[in-house]
Amino acid sequence: MNFKLQYRQAQENDIDFLLDLRIRTMTEHYINSNLPITEESALQRVLYQFEKAHIIIVGDQPIGLLKIDRTDENIDVLQLQINPDQQGRGIGKSILEDIIHEAKAAQKTVSLSVLKVNRAQKLYTTLGFKIIDEDQNSFMMKFSK
Repeated sequence: MNFKLQYRQAQENDIDFLLDLRIRTMTEHYINSNLPITEESALQRVLYQFEKAHIIIVGDQPIGLLKIDRTDENIDVLQLQINPDQQGRGIGKSILEDIIHEAKAAQKTVSLSVLKVNRAQKLYTTLGFKIIDEDQNSFMMKFSK
């Protein structure tokens, strides 16, 4: 793991990057879940709670998205996407470990949802997330203090 993570608030001029990132990271999972894969549906997800979106930067390069919602009791990871070219380096794991550390220090829980067909659920389970609910396509997972 030889990287230094930085974050910056997403801006309107990031939308093309975020749309491309979403298509590259999620299309396979959406196809396997029989969910819509139109550019319009991908854009809706990019714009969902856009004010909570942060661009993940390694070096000087944007490599991903972290969309997060903090409340008094919980930190909800709304979206975490890493450029496929950067996956497998431990970046997502490092980000989640930082979030878990923050939650423990503040005595909060961490929640997220993951498509049932997404391999990322293995990482979440390894980090201590437990399935607390599910719907047709997704598992809702929680890490408790």
